[in-house]
Amino acid sequence: MLETSARLLRLLSLLQMRRDWSGADLADRLKITPRTVRRDVEKLRELGYPVDATVGVGGGYRLGAGAEMPPLLLDDEEVVAVALALRSGATASVTGIGDAANRALAKLRQVMPSRLRHRLEALQVDVVDRPAPSAVDAGLLADVTAVCHAHERLRFDYRTHDGVVSRREVEPYRVVRSGLRWYLVAWDPAREDWRSFRVDRMEPKIPTGPRFTPRELPVGGAAEFVSRGIARGATAVPARVLLHAPSGTIAPMVDEFWGTLEPVDAGHCAVVLGGSSLESIARWLAAFDVDFTVLDPPELRTACRKAGERHALLAERYENA
Repeated sequence: MLETSARLLRLLSLLQMRRDWSGADLADRLKITPRTVRRDVEKLRELGYPVDATVGVGGGYRLGAGAEMPPLLLDDEEVVAVALALRSGATASVTGIGDAANRALAKLRQVMPSRLRHRLEALQVDVVDRPAPSAVDAGLLADVTAVCHAHERLRFDYRTHDGVVSRREVEPYRVVRSGLRWYLVAWDPAREDWRSFRVDRMEPKIPTGPRFTPRELPVGGAAEFVSRGIARGATAVPARVLLHAPSGTIAPMVDEFWGTLEPVDAGHCAVVLGGSSLESIARWLAAFDVDFTVLDPPELRTACRKAGERHALLAERYENA
């Protein structure tokens, strides 16, 4: 069980995480009894933190308006997590924040308890400065998120993957990070549909457009919308191939993200898969390391022949080496 002072800090931190908590949920998170939760809430009130409480079914606790937070309200694990994120370069997909991260870490160290400073010193991390190819400038990211918050239309020049530039005007809603890439989810009035844009390919124009009335996000939210878009791009081209091997041998190699397996007979199975192009699918087929027959589309056979010619050329080079 946490000591009283540490438990109060943890309780205050939990109350800041979300709007409402039931007494049972707080007791479970803090590993204390509901009665102790009530006593700790009273202690917080004595310290000047307005904690509102409701009774009955659906009752619970919430941090009231006007609470004056101390300069640093982080528990031990949160302090270490923030410090490690700043030190290890966890934001490598964003450029222009290196000095700010170092300054923030220096300030954080000043208010760390000595026990945490010792832990941090033992977790030294050297970082190789290698920004991601799609890294986004911190100023650009801040500008785009600010327009999302203000519900103002955004005009920008957008560069597609093949280098074509076009002017777009959208209603921006959310910025989503997927891996090392940042996306803007927006409603495109000209196309009357939702779209996602790579932020590193955007060049916003000032001033921004008029304010708009927010609409409901796509089903599942912005992150799910971006995830579905990435999946569609990675599996946009479908194919069906007969593999000359039992399904039990092939099954461990097939991920549900890009393919499904259909048993045919004791020695054959069919894989239905998707890729970004027929050429990429032809290259993937080598990973199964078995004989195969292209069922559909016929154009995949041409891509396989080209891949075979490429492999033959590589084999000759290796032989000559």
